[in-house]
Amino acid sequence: MSNEITIPDEIITNKIYLIRNQKVMLDRDLAELYAVNTKVLKQAVRRNIKRFPVDFMFEMTKEEFTNWKTQFMTESDKKGLRYAPFCFTEQGVTMLSCILNSERAIAVNIRIIRVFTKLREMLIDNLSLKLDIEEIKKKLTNHSKNIELVFNYLDELIDKKDNEKPRKEIGYKTDRD
Repeated sequence: MSNEITIPDEIITNKIYLIRNQKVMLDRDLAELYAVNTKVLKQAVRRNIKRFPVDFMFEMTKEEFTNWKTQFMTESDKKGLRYAPFCFTEQGVTMLSCILNSERAIAVNIRIIRVFTKLREMLIDNLSLKLDIEEIKKKLTNHSKNIELVFNYLDELIDKKDNEKPRKEIGYKTDRD
């Protein structure tokens, strides 16, 4: 078996959820990618629970589970789903490769970590772009304030010129006057 698994990035990306403000993957989706039963995956995690602190893995609360089911699952998906899934952060997914020591688990983890890395890079690029846009907005705001100030000065000069009394001409009188 080749060390390189061909799983499209989109498939992995579609299995990443935002729960508790963390990007996580669920036990059932990981089990599917690793080609193992979800029950087997959960048992392996429980046997090695010390490897999974809360910032690596947590179990959904009943409320989160209900909310997740209503948002993301069809009726046919809900059948047989009785227990709240384990949610694995990027570090938790990495730790899974240590306990699921198969060639496929290692290769799948490499793909997943690469997708997480791409997502992080896209977010950083997006943030950088937003900061650049904000900087441009500030400059434009300052420019428009400066232009407005120039027009106000011009208006004042025009008003001053219109309200000015005619000046008495000075100089030599000629016969032509």
